[in-house]
Amino acid sequence: MTTVSTRKPTVAVWKFASCDGCQLTLLDCEDEFLSIVGAIDIAYFPEATRAEHPGPYDLSIVEGSITTQHDADRIHDIRARSTNLITIGACATAGGVQALKNWADVDEYISIVYANPGYIETLDTSTPISDHVQVDFELRGCPISKAQLVEVIDAFVQGRKPNTPSHTVCVDCKLRGTTCVMVSHGTPCMGPITHTGCGALCPAFNRGCYGCFGPSDSPNIEALRGAWHAIGVDDPALVAALRTFNAYAPEFREASETYAR
Repeated sequence: MTTVSTRKPTVAVWKFASCDGCQLTLLDCEDEFLSIVGAIDIAYFPEATRAEHPGPYDLSIVEGSITTQHDADRIHDIRARSTNLITIGACATAGGVQALKNWADVDEYISIVYANPGYIETLDTSTPISDHVQVDFELRGCPISKAQLVEVIDAFVQGRKPNTPSHTVCVDCKLRGTTCVMVSHGTPCMGPITHTGCGALCPAFNRGCYGCFGPSDSPNIEALRGAWHAIGVDDPALVAALRTFNAYAPEFREASETYAR
C-alpha cells in the first residue's frame, strides 16, 4: 500500500538590499495568492508573519542584491537550506538601481553622505544573487508582475516548469494595439530589447519603455543604438538608459561599458 505524503511544501521569503517592493507585490496578490497559500507552509516571511522556522525549505524566494559581506555570507547559508531558490525583481536578478555604484567611487560617496563613515560597512559593488549562488529561476521586473509571481510559485509547488512569456515589450505593444512611440513621434524607447512583464504600460501612455523588466532573450542592443541615433539620441543618453533598474544585467552592462568609452 502506497502512503501519500500530506506535508505541505515549506516556503521562505528573504530580503537583501532592496526597497521591499517585490515582497509587497506578493502581499498585494491577495485573492490570487489565497489559491496557493493553502497548499504551502510559510516558514519565514517577516513582512507577513512572525513565524520563523530554521528550515530546510522547499522553496526560498529572494528579493534584493548583495551589497555587504554579511549578505554575501547569508545567501550561501540560505542556499544550503533551500531545495529550490528563485530570485524576484531587478535588485535580485540584476543588482538593481543601487548597482550604479559599481561605476562610482564608493568611498567618496560615503564620505559626503555620512557624518561618521567609519560605521558604514559595504562592498564596492551591488551584485545579483546569481553571482554568488546557484539560482533555479529568475523573475525579472521593477516591480515584478503579480501574475508571473503567482505562476512561478504555483509551478514550483507543483514541481513543474514555470510558464512565463519571454518576448519583448514590442510584442506587447502589438498585442494591445499600441502605436510605436519611436516610429510615430520619435520617442526613445527600450521596448525592442526589454523583457515582457508590464504589458507595455508606458508606451500605452505615449512614453518610451524604461527597461524595468531587464534585457530580453538575445537583445539586439546595437540595432537599438542605430534606431536611437536615427531619431537624434546620442550614446551618453543610451548609456544612461541602460544604467537604471537593471544596470548590472550582463547584456546591459556590457553594452553600456562599450558605448561609454
